[in-house]
Amino acid sequence: MINEKPYILRDENGQLTPRKIKGINKVGLQTLITKEVGRFLSVYTQTVIAPIASTLLFYAVFALAFGGITRTIGGLPYLEFLAPGLIMMAMVQNAFANTSSSLVIAKVSGSIVDVIMPPLSGAELYMGYVIGGVIRGLVVGSVVAIVVAILVGLNIYSVFYIITFAILGNMLLASIGLAAGIWSQKFDHISAVTNFLVTPLTFLSGTFYSISQLPDFWQYLALYNPFFYMIDGFRYGFVGHADGNVTTGLFVLLGANTFVALLTLAMLKTGYKMKS
Repeated sequence: MINEKPYILRDENGQLTPRKIKGINKVGLQTLITKEVGRFLSVYTQTVIAPIASTLLFYAVFALAFGGITRTIGGLPYLEFLAPGLIMMAMVQNAFANTSSSLVIAKVSGSIVDVIMPPLSGAELYMGYVIGGVIRGLVVGSVVAIVVAILVGLNIYSVFYIITFAILGNMLLASIGLAAGIWSQKFDHISAVTNFLVTPLTFLSGTFYSISQLPDFWQYLALYNPFFYMIDGFRYGFVGHADGNVTTGLFVLLGANTFVALLTLAMLKTGYKMKS
């Protein structure tokens, strides 16, 4: 007698057939999320401790080399203005790195087959990778915020805006990282996306300065940068000061997340550079 498995069923003719999963494959999705979270936690010195050191170095440079101790922006001490931007930068860069590196490592090592063979839909793959990236970003951001609060202090104006913009920002960069990972065939491709897209948009987003200090043309251009809105909204949650309109920022990030999500889902659905 055949020892039937839970994933093997018999059809109306008594023939063995694969079990069809209806709705969301909860076990598969949970397994993928667990894998993604466990992957970055297993090397926490690189994925969690290192961003803390980098953020504190940025903080020290701007505090000491550029007179940040005495400067003010919009009536706020410059270091108080700077801290939220550095925290968000650390979060989103790690969210991007988690999804992009995971896929490229899988492609280079040949283990990508372990991702595309299980019964996971494109939407489930998207959710698994993005949730893993968001968790890494939030873990890094929380640890960095705690360290900054202990060393230099950190005020909170609105928990709602802090959480909302943190999640939307991490989702956006995790989605971009996933799309970049699907497109990339080697680590050089990921480096190109990081160097020519993520880093410039991050540094030109008002992380280190107020866009009101820029010439009119560059201020106008900054308003088309979604990275500006996630930095600005996140900072507003801490200091109650925003260079732009916070509500507009919410809609811009929702629109950007929707666009990148649909693009990435289309890539996953067609197997673009995943099955060839």
